[in-house]
Amino acid sequence: MVKVGLIIGSLRENSFSGLIADKVASLFPEGVQTEKIELGHLPFYNQDLDTEGNVPEEYVAFREEIKGFDAFLIVTPEYNRTIPAVLKNALEVGSRPVGDNAWDHKPAAIISQSPGNLGGFGANHHLRQILTGLNMPILQQPEAYISNIMNLLDDNGELTNEGTVAFLQSFADAFVALIEKY
Repeated sequence: MVKVGLIIGSLRENSFSGLIADKVASLFPEGVQTEKIELGHLPFYNQDLDTEGNVPEEYVAFREEIKGFDAFLIVTPEYNRTIPAVLKNALEVGSRPVGDNAWDHKPAAIISQSPGNLGGFGANHHLRQILTGLNMPILQQPEAYISNIMNLLDDNGELTNEGTVAFLQSFADAFVALIEKY
């Protein structure tokens, strides 16, 4: 059984990123288990707190949780041409202390989405830079930028656009192939 952590870059209830993550999770084959990872409870990373006797329990628990996954699907909106602070903070917390990077060697795939035409291109590429620094193998192709997200959903928030669903299936298949290499 492969365990994939779903990381949503938005804290908003019923966010577009969460809806996409749910859809992709449903496209994984049997043998791939997914679980959402909560980010909003983490205090902002502060190295002064990350010393013996001071480490917040949230940091400790989060790092242990991350170590229990085989790979990560990250779905994020774009805020001001980059990733949301909550996502960056989670990546920082998991990568510390130096020498104990919980993300190390764990495959990742990125989907960015936006109500605009660029599909979160800036956020996607900034995130690729960060994950490379964390030593995470990243799905290179297909790249996933979901533009005009509101036009792809029905009245119930379901992703029903057949072309997008077919693309996400190919994305999920490629990600599983990457995970199998590790």
